[in-house]
Amino acid sequence: MRNYLSQKDGFTLIEIMVVITILAILAVLVVPKIVGRTDEARRTAAAVQIRNIEQALQLFKLDNGFYPSTEQGLDALVNKPTIGEIPERWKEGGYLPKVPDDPWHHPYQYISPGGHGEYDLYSMGADGEVGGYNKDIDIQSWDLE
Repeated sequence: MRNYLSQKDGFTLIEIMVVITILAILAVLVVPKIVGRTDEARRTAAAVQIRNIEQALQLFKLDNGFYPSTEQGLDALVNKPTIGEIPERWKEGGYLPKVPDDPWHHPYQYISPGGHGEYDLYSMGADGEVGGYNKDIDIQSWDLE
């Protein structure tokens, strides 16, 4: 009869400790590079979403000759406006499937006409308030490259 609990069938304590040490060293090297990138990733995501919304705004204007008013808001890209100037050639199905919230779960701010062009489109950042520094900085369409 074969002995299934022989010493050759398992890991020794030293082997387990070596693996744990290697994993700890990797964690010390990798984790600091990943942590802190969350805010940068959210700012990048907000910039991408703003650019996508801007493309939808451009298509809206091409079809209708004007941008949605502040009163109509970004919802005019999803649902045909029923207030203000009614677009005659509004694209059936809309210009966006839905208006996204920014990465911090706040609505994007839209003003038309804007102070920086035909419209202002921006996210108020992590704090949800105008202005701010670091992770709370606003992401504005007129400042994007």
